[in-house]
Amino acid sequence: MVWCDKTSRFRYILIKIFKRKIMNYNKITFCLIMIFSFNFSFAGNEDRAGSAGATELLINPWAKSSSWGSAGISSVNGLEAIFLNVAGLAYANPTEIQFSRTNWLGSITGIGLNAAGLAQKVGESGVLGISFTSMNYGDLEITTTELPEGGIGTFNPSSMNFNIAYAKKFSSSISGGLNLKVVSQTISNVRAQGIALDAGIRYVTGDQEHMKFAISLKNVGPPMSFSGDGLSIDMLNPSTSISIGMQQRVSSFELPSQLNIGASYDFNFNESNKLTLAGTFSANSFSKDQFRSGLEYTLITEKASFSLRAGFVYEESLFNSLETSTALSGPSGGFSFEFPFGDGGSNIGIDYGYRESILGGMHCVGARIIIGE
Repeated sequence: MVWCDKTSRFRYILIKIFKRKIMNYNKITFCLIMIFSFNFSFAGNEDRAGSAGATELLINPWAKSSSWGSAGISSVNGLEAIFLNVAGLAYANPTEIQFSRTNWLGSITGIGLNAAGLAQKVGESGVLGISFTSMNYGDLEITTTELPEGGIGTFNPSSMNFNIAYAKKFSSSISGGLNLKVVSQTISNVRAQGIALDAGIRYVTGDQEHMKFAISLKNVGPPMSFSGDGLSIDMLNPSTSISIGMQQRVSSFELPSQLNIGASYDFNFNESNKLTLAGTFSANSFSKDQFRSGLEYTLITEKASFSLRAGFVYEESLFNSLETSTALSGPSGGFSFEFPFGDGGSNIGIDYGYRESILGGMHCVGARIIIGE
C-alpha cells in the first residue's frame, strides 16, 4: 500500500511537471513568434503609396472596433474579428448578426460603406463566420477627350468583398483562425476580381485572463488586374475610313498586405466596471507604418451595459497634410449600448463610431443581435 501511494504520488508529480513544461513551451513559442514578427514588421514603404489596388481592404467597416482606432486586435471578440484579427472570432457568442453603415470620408464625398455579417458556433471550440462589405462611390460623369465636361451620362463605380472565416480555440489561452476573402471592383464596364487570405493568432494569459497578445496578417494574395469591354477602343483609320478595334493593355496591381502586432490589458475593477487599454503596430506594404492606441471603458448593469471608447492612429508626418500617405489616421471615438432580452445571454446592441479624416468627420452606425445558449 505504501509503495502504491508513493507510485501514485510520483506519477502525479510527473504529470504536473509535464503540464507546466507544455505551458512554458507554448509561452516561449508565442514569444518567439512575436519577436520574429516584430523584427520583420518594419516594412512600411511610403515610396510605394498609391501603387496598390483594392485599398478598401484596409478600411474597418464596423462601428465598435473602429471607434478606438482599430487598436484592439488582441481583444476583439466575435464577428468584428473577421476584419481585425480572425483569431478573435473563436470568442463569438453562439449566434451573432451584425450590420453597419459609414459615410466614408465625410458627407462631401457621397461614398457609402456598408457591411453585414453572421457568426455561428460550430462544435465545442470552433466558430464559422461570413461577412459582406460594399462601397458605393455614387454617380460620376462620363467624360471623353472630345467632351471633357461630360453631359453624356454617368457611371457608378463600386467595390465589394465577401469573407468566409473559421476560428478555433486550441487551448484556454491560444486561438487562431483563417479568413478567405473574394475581392471585386467595378468601374463602368471594366472589372477586377481576386482572392486574398487573412490569418491570425491570439494568446491570453493572467489570473483573470486580463493580458492578451495577438498577431494578424492580412490581404495576402496574387495580383489583380482589370478586364472587360471598357478596355476596347474603336478607332477610325483616316486613309481607309475603316473602323479598327483596339484592346488596351492593363498592368496588374498588388493587394495592400498588412502585418499587425498588438497587446491589451484589462483593469477589472469589479464585476460591473472594466477598463481596457490596447495598442497595435501596423506594418503596411504600400504606405507608412502606423501605431494604434485606444481605451475602452465598460459599465455593466442588470438592465443594460454601456461602453465608451477613444483611439488614435499615428503615422510619420501625420500633422503635415501634404505628406500624410493615408486617410486612415488621427483621432476616433464612439460608444455602445447593449440591452439583454430573453434567457441565455441574448442581447441587442447599438454602436456608434466617429473617425476624423482630411475631408471631414466620418460617422459609422451599427446594430448587433446576439443570441445566447
